[in-house]
Amino acid sequence: MTDIAFAWTALGGDPALLPRATTVERPGLLAARLPVRRLARACVGACALAAAELAARRTGRGEVPGVRVDDGAVAAAFHSERLLRVDGRAPVSFAPLSRFWRTSDGWVRTHANYPHHRARLLDALRLPADAAPEAVAALLAGRTACGTEETVTAAGGLAVALRTPAQWGATEQAGQVAARPLVERAPLGAAAGRALPPLDPAAGTLLPAAGVRVLDLTRVLAGPVATRTLALLGADVLRVDAPWLPELPDQHADSDFGKRSATLDLGARGDTLEELLAGADVVVTGYRPGALDRFGLSPEALAERHPGLVVAQVSAWGAYGPWRERRGFDSLVQVATGIAAIEGSAEEPGALPAQALDHGTGYLLAAAVLRALTERSYDGVGRTARLALARTAHWLMDGVPYDTPEGHEAEGAAHGFPDAWLAETGSALGRLRHALPPVNFTGGPTDWARPPVPWGSDRAAWA
Repeated sequence: MTDIAFAWTALGGDPALLPRATTVERPGLLAARLPVRRLARACVGACALAAAELAARRTGRGEVPGVRVDDGAVAAAFHSERLLRVDGRAPVSFAPLSRFWRTSDGWVRTHANYPHHRARLLDALRLPADAAPEAVAALLAGRTACGTEETVTAAGGLAVALRTPAQWGATEQAGQVAARPLVERAPLGAAAGRALPPLDPAAGTLLPAAGVRVLDLTRVLAGPVATRTLALLGADVLRVDAPWLPELPDQHADSDFGKRSATLDLGARGDTLEELLAGADVVVTGYRPGALDRFGLSPEALAERHPGLVVAQVSAWGAYGPWRERRGFDSLVQVATGIAAIEGSAEEPGALPAQALDHGTGYLLAAAVLRALTERSYDGVGRTARLALARTAHWLMDGVPYDTPEGHEAEGAAHGFPDAWLAETGSALGRLRHALPPVNFTGGPTDWARPPVPWGSDRAAWA
């Protein structure tokens, strides 16, 4: 229970509730040199406990429902984007230019899944738009890893040089990350939060977030995992994307269960955004720190116009230090922080068995929102919660207790997860096989109320 206890304490949870959680351990899953399975169990367990706590608060029960954390369900959920099938078709995980490349002095990893990131990468390297991986490999073989990182980053692209833990620890960014708590939490503004109605404990499935309106301004992957979890728990989650930045189809199919999906130009004239904010209980953002401030979406600006809001933010590198404005993804954070060096070999770098930084941070972010809603129910005051993949990586490398080594699970490995942790459902996107949610408490939901809808198919308005 020490794993869940650390996460629960970081969320401000009452230690007296920890005995309500039980675990089913399944050695061999999420096998790695680093304690990935324990981190995953802790993040999901803390989220389930936060959900149970809010359920008890809203039903008026004196006792918090029991929580059960099954390593099998957790491991399946942490592989959700790989286990997804759409009409039997396996998803596309990484584009051809999203990979490791040998350089003259080491390795660099790039991320180019989105068309605009691919374009920036090739522009930075002065290669044509139709350049093949072979052309990129030949060019980077003659360049340094850090030089490539600097060039591509300056052009708004994504490239990170492989570092050892010691090399990362020597950077200013690593020092800034290590100095922050795992979950940064604080009250926000005056007491004016919308009171949530009580829940009927005899009404059937307990949905602790029922009636909560969540404005979802996130993209791959931690933010969507958080809001997908809030949707599971009954929240009305409206994901809003820019019309010119469509989500990758397989990412949308995996991460947007239970949500509605709309498009909106945040900078356009009109009252739509302000109307959404006025009706929201929670705003979740997943862009670079400060990137949405020009739209009046900083926590301070939101609290001034809409007191009582819960504002949750997630980023790759944190809202501090020299890397605060850099773009980033789980795979790149692993490379920068030394995880890829730890999980690799003398011949080449490696990776965690799942996008564990994304998924783990996502469940912690959902837990932070649930805890903020519980706290707001007492005093009406909004809350901020801020997490970073790099801070979760620091916890994984220097905080989560180690298990006995169990070997190493290759990146992208196939898994024969039993049907107990998978489900199939029809949808407008096709027949979907998906991982079931791992957040489990007595009386709570076991699956999402509805499958993902076509991207951008809903109105930008509350139901």
